[in-house]
Amino acid sequence: MAKHETPLLDQLESGPWPSFVSDIKQEAEARAKNEKGLDYQIPVDVCEDLLGVLELSFKHGRTHWKHGGVVGVFGYGGGVIGRYCDQPEMFPGVAHFHTLRVNQPGGKFYTSKYLRQLCDIWDLRGSGLTNMHGSTGDIILLGTTTPQLEEIFFELSHNMNQDLGGSGSNLRTPSDCVGEARCEWSCYDTQALCYDLTQEYQDELHRPAFPYKFKFKFDGCPNGCVASIARADISFIGTWKDDIPVDQEAVAAYVGGELPPNGGAHAGRDWGPFDIRKEVIDLCPTNCMQYADGKLAINCKECTRCMHCIAVMPRALRIGNDRGLSMLVGAKAPILDGAQMSTMLVPFVKVEEPYDEIKEVIENIWDWWMEEGKNRERLGELMKRQGFQRLLEACNLKPDPRMVQEPRTNPYIFWKEDEVPGGFKRDINEFRKHHLR
Repeated sequence: MAKHETPLLDQLESGPWPSFVSDIKQEAEARAKNEKGLDYQIPVDVCEDLLGVLELSFKHGRTHWKHGGVVGVFGYGGGVIGRYCDQPEMFPGVAHFHTLRVNQPGGKFYTSKYLRQLCDIWDLRGSGLTNMHGSTGDIILLGTTTPQLEEIFFELSHNMNQDLGGSGSNLRTPSDCVGEARCEWSCYDTQALCYDLTQEYQDELHRPAFPYKFKFKFDGCPNGCVASIARADISFIGTWKDDIPVDQEAVAAYVGGELPPNGGAHAGRDWGPFDIRKEVIDLCPTNCMQYADGKLAINCKECTRCMHCIAVMPRALRIGNDRGLSMLVGAKAPILDGAQMSTMLVPFVKVEEPYDEIKEVIENIWDWWMEEGKNRERLGELMKRQGFQRLLEACNLKPDPRMVQEPRTNPYIFWKEDEVPGGFKRDINEFRKHHLR
């Protein structure tokens, strides 16, 4: 019999989709039976009381969690999110319910041995509930008590060679796509760059000293499988400088129906014969493509690397060979000033160890943000408050027409008087002598 009645939560199990409520109930039942014979290190009824406190929150229309203040592991200021219930007498199993963020492997590649070790630790010392993965990318271990934090950290660091991730006003856990390990479109080794910067900036990751959180995300190509352009303070997005190679024979094979478009991904329904004009040419955001006389032509100077044509006809079109990445800055989800996408800062940089050119940009941004940023002000909000031009000055970068928030949008970068020959008070008639219409 359930410890708490949960009629409101039960409704979340009624739809056709998987329910977290069912998952918690399943874990509660498993812990009650304890067929593994574990000596649980936190209350056995943790999951039952979790259901109870959630039901109460639904009933009252407000949370019954309070922040835990400063709680963590020795030497780290981040990685643990302290959480306490404000009704500990009613729900003693979740009086403490701290969350650990664990730094995910590059590209989220796991071995079955690793996953078993992780689950064994959390079954014994936590609630058994995980979130794979959080918005930042971390492995999220949901719910344990204060005395277990050091025990869990020891197991992770000494027996699994695994570190905690970031939380608080620091560098959050860098997150990358699978990159060159599995993806033919990756323009750089996302895992190598992500790992290097994670190691380089350990202090920034574990010892919060920033005005607010700061996120690195690494997309190997503009498809953006980790959505860096929407979420990262610095988005590292793979790109190329040269032309898109075109295999005209493969184009003809797509048009003739010999090759399935989209790699066969939409083959479950009869969409009719492939129409290159309707499905590719007319969907190009810059109208840089033309198909005539059985040949496909691309004006690559107008291409914005949206990847649509390459995704539809992967056998016919490929990413270019002169590859690197773009650095975009200032993306965030709503906190102070609403959601915003990132803005182009460095249009192209080669990705070559030891990545000094990339690190110089990062550290210049941090110097400016830490000096000028207000408490809980993300980089994107500082950019809006002081202006994009101020960011360029801090980074020692010159304005570039490609520095746009989105294609064909002017970021409004203005000349300063000392940058204009003769200043703003020059004789306009004298100037016009050299610039006749």
